[in-house]
Amino acid sequence: MIWDVLTNNLLLAWERLAFWRNPPPALPNMRLSPKGGDENPLLLQFFTWECSHPQMSWWKHFESEVPNLAALGVTQVWLPPPNKAMKKQGQGYDAYDLWDLGEFYQKGTIATRWGTKEELLSAIAVANAHGIDVLVDAVLNHKLGADRPEKFMAVPVDPENRLKDIGPAREIEGWTAFDFLGRGDKYSSLKWTHEHFTGRLDWDHRTRTKGVYRIAGPKQRGWSPWVDTELGNYDYLLGIDIDHRHPEVRKDLMAWGSWVLQTTGAAGFRLDAIKHMDRRFLLSFIKHVREILGRNDLFSVAEYWSSNIDLIKPYIRVFEGLVTFFDVPLHYNFHDASKAGSSYDLRKILDRTILKYRPGDAVTFVDNHDTQIGQTLESWVGSNFKLQAYALILLYGEGHPCVFYGDLYPNQECYDENVAQDLRRLMDARKKYAYGPRTKYFQEMNCIGFVRRGDGTERRGCAVLISNADSPSKQEGVDAGQAPVHTIRMDMGLSNAGARYRSLFQSQGGIIEVGADGWASFTCPFGALQVWVKDDAES
Repeated sequence: MIWDVLTNNLLLAWERLAFWRNPPPALPNMRLSPKGGDENPLLLQFFTWECSHPQMSWWKHFESEVPNLAALGVTQVWLPPPNKAMKKQGQGYDAYDLWDLGEFYQKGTIATRWGTKEELLSAIAVANAHGIDVLVDAVLNHKLGADRPEKFMAVPVDPENRLKDIGPAREIEGWTAFDFLGRGDKYSSLKWTHEHFTGRLDWDHRTRTKGVYRIAGPKQRGWSPWVDTELGNYDYLLGIDIDHRHPEVRKDLMAWGSWVLQTTGAAGFRLDAIKHMDRRFLLSFIKHVREILGRNDLFSVAEYWSSNIDLIKPYIRVFEGLVTFFDVPLHYNFHDASKAGSSYDLRKILDRTILKYRPGDAVTFVDNHDTQIGQTLESWVGSNFKLQAYALILLYGEGHPCVFYGDLYPNQECYDENVAQDLRRLMDARKKYAYGPRTKYFQEMNCIGFVRRGDGTERRGCAVLISNADSPSKQEGVDAGQAPVHTIRMDMGLSNAGARYRSLFQSQGGIIEVGADGWASFTCPFGALQVWVKDDAES
């Protein structure tokens, strides 16, 4: 035990020294589209938290939508976890058996919430045929839904400081044994017991008492030191926490990583809850899968949930340019802007974000299944700023944008028909116009703009203005019929001199002509979004 502590301390010191410098950016070396080329890639999250389809399985629904997604310029789709959950309608984040993709009768069902293994493979094959890669949501942090309880020694710890013991080790009874009787030994023969976990939360089955327990015993090594330091040590999140230092666990999960991509035809990973996992294991996991599959361009995006860019920076360094990161700080800027309205200074919208710090590592998004109203990470971006936010991630030209199913497709949780209609226009604009050098004009508190000058082909660029000013109906003494507008003079380049631009969103926008010097004055209604494209460009 003393040797383990000393070794871990030395390795932590080495990590801080070795990874002080930033690695190369991840995105330029990753596959963002099966086609490659210089067209704008686009990621789409194809689910909400409670999503379902009334006539078909979710995998069948996805397969039926593939042609439409391809037409909108989508090149990657992030699907929900494909593994068997602890209950029939579990989303998969309540991971029971990673090796069961809807093939075996376990937990009262063969299919997962999303469908059968055959339906999943069929959907991914159709996606690949239409030039769309699929990402597997890898839930590697914990397990839930054990088949039977076990008795073992455990130490109760302070839930607010997991490094502080609040009592001596004692025997408890917990649901930690996974036998996978429905699958048997197919694909994997590992049967999980308490020895494969570090801790569990909430329940001692013997005494019927709640608490956070660190599993103790001669083979247990305690919490991993290679995790986030929130709550002292954030190794434990929920369920039964996996010990990624256990050799049998490492072997099983490493094998699953390459197997699930080879079996399904998927092309990469979304890594769930990485702040709670041993980061040395995760780095080894990614390297192993890349090596086994011969895929040095393997795409992986990690969920490190924090609005504080300073907490994310060390993780970017540690992962050696092999993993991208969801830009959670940017999401919270969008959320704050939607809440604050015209009091939010748009000139600061990109401050302290991954997009500004390391655009080559940023997967940008507006909302996802966790930020929906009523979810644990609720931070929904309101409709008053939703399209402005999407314009920034889709047309700005840096980072890798991700569109949320809930904003695009009708659903019972978070759908806004007006947002969805214009979001499709923005996705189309990204596909057709958002190319070439960018110049930004972040000069006014309530209206910012930027231009993309085109790349010299039929992809002729665009001009974008974003406003959060109060609309006429909110201003005293202003006739709504006057429709006040912002005006920003922007440089489209001499190559666009004399070109005529029309609005994608406002029919009253008219036509704006670029002067002989390449400059033009573009307008945007208060509290709205305006995207200008060449008038002779195809609608």
